[in-house]
Amino acid sequence: MSQTLLEKIAQKFAYGLQKDQIVHAGDYISIKPAYVMTHDNTGAVIPKFKSIGATKLANPRQVVCTLDHDIQNKDEKNLAKYKKIEEFAKLMDADFYRAGRGIGHQIMCEEGYAWPGTMAVASDSHSNMYGGLGCLGTPIVRTDAAAIWATGRTWWQIPPIAKVELKGKLRKGVTGKDVIIALCGFFNNDEVLNHAIEFVGDGIKYLSIDQRLTIANMTTEWGAMAGVFPIDEVTINWLKRRTEFIEVRGLEGVPSDIDGEGKHPRMNKERIAQLEKERANLQPDADAFYTKELSVDLSTIEPYISGPNTVKTMSAVSEIKNKQVKINKAYLVSCVNSRVDDIAEAAEILQGKKIADGVKFYIAAASSEVQTESEKRGDWQVLLEAGAIPLPPGCGPCIGMGIGLLEDGEVGISATNRNFKGRMGSPNAQAYLASPAVVASSALDGYITFSESESTGKILGEIKVNSKTGKEKPNVQIIEGFPFQIKGELIFCHQDNLNTDGIYPGKYTYQDDMTPEQQAAVVMENYDPEFGKIVNKGDLLVGGFNFGTGSSREQAATALKYCGLQLVIAGSFNETYKRNALNNGYLLIECLELVNELKSKFGKEKLTVKTGILGKIDFTKSILSTNEKTYSIDPVGVAAQELIVSGGLEEWVKKNL
Repeated sequence: MSQTLLEKIAQKFAYGLQKDQIVHAGDYISIKPAYVMTHDNTGAVIPKFKSIGATKLANPRQVVCTLDHDIQNKDEKNLAKYKKIEEFAKLMDADFYRAGRGIGHQIMCEEGYAWPGTMAVASDSHSNMYGGLGCLGTPIVRTDAAAIWATGRTWWQIPPIAKVELKGKLRKGVTGKDVIIALCGFFNNDEVLNHAIEFVGDGIKYLSIDQRLTIANMTTEWGAMAGVFPIDEVTINWLKRRTEFIEVRGLEGVPSDIDGEGKHPRMNKERIAQLEKERANLQPDADAFYTKELSVDLSTIEPYISGPNTVKTMSAVSEIKNKQVKINKAYLVSCVNSRVDDIAEAAEILQGKKIADGVKFYIAAASSEVQTESEKRGDWQVLLEAGAIPLPPGCGPCIGMGIGLLEDGEVGISATNRNFKGRMGSPNAQAYLASPAVVASSALDGYITFSESESTGKILGEIKVNSKTGKEKPNVQIIEGFPFQIKGELIFCHQDNLNTDGIYPGKYTYQDDMTPEQQAAVVMENYDPEFGKIVNKGDLLVGGFNFGTGSSREQAATALKYCGLQLVIAGSFNETYKRNALNNGYLLIECLELVNELKSKFGKEKLTVKTGILGKIDFTKSILSTNEKTYSIDPVGVAAQELIVSGGLEEWVKKNL
């Protein structure tokens, strides 16, 4: 059967597949990723790892620990945390990078962990960035990281896959940052929410790896779980140049898994040669199925800004510059846009000039290596001479840590990836996103502007939604302890975007002594106080779309489980909610058609409806049926069944140690 590139990579890193099993979007699989990266949150993963009884890493070479988020913080507590992480990494023989080496995602690319055609995960949402190199990078939660440390693997449900065609060529002054700002602002109705994206099109060959990394990085803000570019000559040539650079640089600071010849363990000529042989097989099949197909003409994109305080709103710099929106702070920092080319762009604009009075311009390289190279080129000094304030290579103000944060009433323009309200400082500030060139120009003039901004008119883009053909699915293997079928009355809650505060009120989140019975008693308290009186043990809950959005609290899943609901059916789920549910042994099923029909039948008058409809799920045949109709659902594979039978990921790990 035909596969997309993402499905082919997932196939390579799936564990324990049945003979001749071909994986596709919607399948639950056990994955054994090539690498797992944790950063400062390594400190939170360590106790999870120990609590499940693990004493050693399943594969030390699979584990990468970096320190990058709070590196400006020199207080005793943080230094003690960093020391603990370093000692743990050394004890376990994991690859470790100290604070100051750079942002973890940049290190993953520089040091060959994010390798084309492989799968690498990280307990951080911007692991999507690895897709710029043709690597399937996707985020996991901390419990998953502990599971991979202990067993080498965790579970993954392959998301629906969207194809994004980039046509034509960018005009002068337009960058990869402008492309992803345009995609987020033009397709701003959750078109790719919880999808994985494959980029295709004749325009890709004109995009550098740095531009691809920027676009892939911010597919996170677009709502996607991954954003992967094809493996082409641009990719191969970048790897070759990178390998030559490392040969000159030497291996100082590279973790100790060097072979006897002193060769870099990942970034080397032999590995590139092998990739060139395999590249023909790392292409999507011509008739592969994509849930959605989007396209955009790159020549119609111009310099844009996102915001304020959202990526869903964008403005052309050619228009907003006439309004002279004054800024107080500017930032060239973070994993999305602080590489050598980005710093060079800013330096070209600021050469021999000074930052505007009243503006503070903060700069931090994505890695120590980037800063060293920028210093050799003279670009770093240009920024300093212009009045820029240097910060160490790390996350810093992008995540709201360290100096230089936005204060009440201030306006900031940043080359970072996220401008959520309050993320970069005060919630009473305004944050805009833009390319390094626009940020530098704005810092120079004191208001949002860019000399190369010229209106192109309307962006040319379109979207097509595809439907799967009704091919018969093969029977699913059912493991011992997992039911072949379940049935129960459907309880319908129509609300779309039902958030975790609605499901499990925030005031209980940090009451760690809440018993299962107490959790069940307050479930849906903020959504519908009558909910507990309506549902019965054994019922099947049907929600709306993007069910479980909001915070990452696990109790929003466990509380529904404890109140006796067998499972939740929804049109779609928030991805973090889905991981938390299955990690706690609670099953979620997506069935768009059923949800839409219940919405049509019952409307929005009642928050919770006791439908009187008996639902039945046959897990062998992957169908959900009522007395009126039968619906197709994604197969619940062995990887998901094992978690349900075990009672969650931690118990599964204990059984597999």
